[in-house]
Amino acid sequence: MTCAPLFFHSSILIIHLKVVSLPSETSGHDIMTKEEKVQYWLDIADYDLDTAEAMYQTGRWLYVAFMCHQVIEKTLKAYWCGTQPDDPPYTHNHKRLADGCGLYEKMSDSHHRLLNRITNYNIEARYPEDKEGLSRMLTKDFCRQIINETKQLRKWIKDELSAAMRH
Repeated sequence: MTCAPLFFHSSILIIHLKVVSLPSETSGHDIMTKEEKVQYWLDIADYDLDTAEAMYQTGRWLYVAFMCHQVIEKTLKAYWCGTQPDDPPYTHNHKRLADGCGLYEKMSDSHHRLLNRITNYNIEARYPEDKEGLSRMLTKDFCRQIINETKQLRKWIKDELSAAMRH
């Protein structure tokens, strides 16, 4: 195993450890507040965006796309937590998340296209040959575009979240 995938997997492990320990560390309660849940998901999305940039710098295109997928997923989960009475479902499906919290209908066509395109890069459960096929389609320029579009959609979702939480 090379250093980059080890780093990648280690970062995911650290994130999951935070899920278990965050409520008691931040609030002293067993249940997180709505605001804590929102901030939790936004913090992880920010971390994943930084990881996407790091993977871009090292030319690991498949992991750039995967981390951008994660950024959008976690930002959608933050929006869900800020606007819905229940916790987001355990899914990696962006459309399902956006639909479930009423955000999909507010999105532009370009947002819909990005969700459809980036959903293909959820590589956690893919076989090696699937990953190889996806990797061949990714280039430096394409990955820069994905990062930029991810940042734009992330900002739009956060703006919608701020507006929704003010009401």
